[in-house]
Amino acid sequence: MSRVEAAIKKAEDAGRGALIGYLPVGFPDLQTSIQAAITLAENGADIIELGPPYSDPVMDGLVIQEATQAALAAGFKMRDLFTAVRAITEATDVPVVVMTYWNPVVQYGVDRFADDLLAAGGAGLITPDITPESAEEWIAASERTGLDRIFLAAPTSSDERLDRIIAASTGFIYTVSTMGITGERTELDKAARTLVTRLRERGADRACVGIGISTADQIAGVVDYADGAIVGTALVRALRDGGLPALADVTRSLAAGTPSAPTSHEN
Repeated sequence: MSRVEAAIKKAEDAGRGALIGYLPVGFPDLQTSIQAAITLAENGADIIELGPPYSDPVMDGLVIQEATQAALAAGFKMRDLFTAVRAITEATDVPVVVMTYWNPVVQYGVDRFADDLLAAGGAGLITPDITPESAEEWIAASERTGLDRIFLAAPTSSDERLDRIIAASTGFIYTVSTMGITGERTELDKAARTLVTRLRERGADRACVGIGISTADQIAGVVDYADGAIVGTALVRALRDGGLPALADVTRSLAAGTPSAPTSHEN
């Protein structure tokens, strides 16, 4: 069982869904972003998701886009990601996964990226814009290093594609709650529940829902049927508007939505 799987199982054993919190590296500056990730761990996040800034963030909503562009303007370099992961994992046992567009990994070198992430204490990668059939090099690198590879499943995915995603994924499957970019929504699509059901029926062990989740009530609804909820925009906004104290408050508030009584399934 990987560290990511163990974190989800630990939450499940405690009667909760897992809270996965996303923050961009380097916002508002590198050291503050490191402390922000540690703040997530100290206030209820079960898994930390770090996003290296990218110049063409096609899946990101405005709040995250503005934060990542600010980090790039301040001079973020990919080596800063590994500096951050190392500092965070030295300060907390909460596993750190990286959510990154694929082009920066290719530019850095797939094997080099995997090796440097492992050496820094990272637990895996979420790759939103690459499919399993296009990820042979990454799959090989992740099998060699033991890093989790977390692919995305969407409501529009065919059964055949879901089978490929399930077979290729480790850690959990990132289940997209709705089509479109990240951000906050007042009502999560019912498609997310249907998609998780489809994944379960096809043999997926762990599915966590992301995109559009911003409140404890929404998390409570999600963890009724999924293994965890992924939150990004609400946390980035809290950090932007109120610094680390506001981030701590919002994280604690979100964690209050994680107690669950999910439908039982094999682990």
